[in-house]
Amino acid sequence: MRVSKPQGNCQLSINVLDNLEDAVVAFDQQEKVTLINPMGQNFLGFSEKQAIGASLEKVVRKQETLLYLVRTSLSETRSIADHENIVLHTTGLPPRPVSATVSPLYSPEGKLEGTVLMMHDLTRVRELEEAIQRADRLSMLGTLAAGLAHEIKNPLGGIKGAAQLLAMELGENPDLQEYPQVMVREVERVNTIIEELLNLGNPRSLERVPVNLSQILNDIVLLQQEAVHDREVRFQLHLDPSIPPIVGDPDLLTQLFLNLIKNAGEAIDQHGQIEITTRVSSESHRNKPSSRPQPMIRVEISDNGKGISAEEQERIFTPFYTTKRGGSGLGMAICQKIVSDHDGLLKVESQPGQGTQVTVALPLST
Repeated sequence: MRVSKPQGNCQLSINVLDNLEDAVVAFDQQEKVTLINPMGQNFLGFSEKQAIGASLEKVVRKQETLLYLVRTSLSETRSIADHENIVLHTTGLPPRPVSATVSPLYSPEGKLEGTVLMMHDLTRVRELEEAIQRADRLSMLGTLAAGLAHEIKNPLGGIKGAAQLLAMELGENPDLQEYPQVMVREVERVNTIIEELLNLGNPRSLERVPVNLSQILNDIVLLQQEAVHDREVRFQLHLDPSIPPIVGDPDLLTQLFLNLIKNAGEAIDQHGQIEITTRVSSESHRNKPSSRPQPMIRVEISDNGKGISAEEQERIFTPFYTTKRGGSGLGMAICQKIVSDHDGLLKVESQPGQGTQVTVALPLST
């Protein structure tokens, strides 16, 4: 039996299916699609007209796990699910992790008519899991840094003092003065790294005041245009003027976006473009207990530079990992902490040779 829509007095059921954020696809016993809701069409990349009557293999393509789940449910007349291992590949869309549940479909008389596949997008869940894991790693690193700081900073102070005294004893000889100068400079560099490590684990309370993101971004771009004046780097700003001030720490948010925009500039060799966009996100919300979901502000920083490999993306938030000459490898870890402290999300998407887009999502109000 082919059914494209529930009949009779089931208008409410139709409305529910049409407005679900989960994909729902029903199959008959011959593995033909009998029903697909709008989100199912989005997940699988087929319109309702294309999908109704199409075979299971056609609509799920080479998704072996989905084939197995649907066929097992049909042959064994039982529910079966996979909430961990499915990554859905849809033409024209990035891969997305989904959970899938398949259950037998019975008529009112109890006759088996087929099975129904339900899929839920886990992209947001995976992003939150990754953010929590990164925050845990940074917290452990901060605790370790706090324990080592006292033992390291005291000897550093002694080394710096001895180097400065040595410089005074060596007089004006430039060849000899170079050595204590290098010692002092390297001591200061190590001290800076220790301070950055301590900041990662520092539970400093934020200065929560209204912050105009557009003003911060405009000021940073003004400075960075001068920093890249020796190269042909163009900045394009698409800042939504209707976005109200958000509540946050202006100094930390300036540090965050300065670091990200500076990274974008450094990814461009001789000529390229950096695009900065702000908008209210329709797909991202923050949920707090006993309150309505809060919309998020998305700040997208895109460049058409050299891009980042998949391997580098996996390690980009790891402290001390860097591909920059002379870099400390703490910049992105600090950015992650600032975003987390503001109850936001940080995401990096890149392809080698095709540039990078970094997205910061921050609550519209806190």
